[in-house]
Amino acid sequence: MVKKVLIAEDEASISHALEDKLSSAGFSVKVVPNGHDVLELLKTETFDVLLLDLIMPRLDGFNTMQEIKKQNLPIKVAVLSNLGQEEDIKKVKELGVLDYFVKSETPLSEIVNYLKQL
Repeated sequence: MVKKVLIAEDEASISHALEDKLSSAGFSVKVVPNGHDVLELLKTETFDVLLLDLIMPRLDGFNTMQEIKKQNLPIKVAVLSNLGQEEDIKKVKELGVLDYFVKSETPLSEIVNYLKQL
């Protein structure tokens, strides 16, 4: 079964790289630029996992996670962000995030392997 991955990332170079890498690894991938679009898409489609940036326009990752938790949406969430402070990591883990990756410290291949194991 093909895993469906939703990527919420406003930096085009990063979202394209993730989409290419995950698609070539056999995942079905959709990309949106903000949390508002995540919530709209989750009304009509299901995904196995959401790769969520924290700093985005319209609705950031923190507020997106709060809405996912509030609405009890059935999706696994991993954060991929440049914010690497313990405080940020703790805050999103309390909201139900499975894992946290710092963009500058995480090779794309590590993310692919992580998603394959979910």
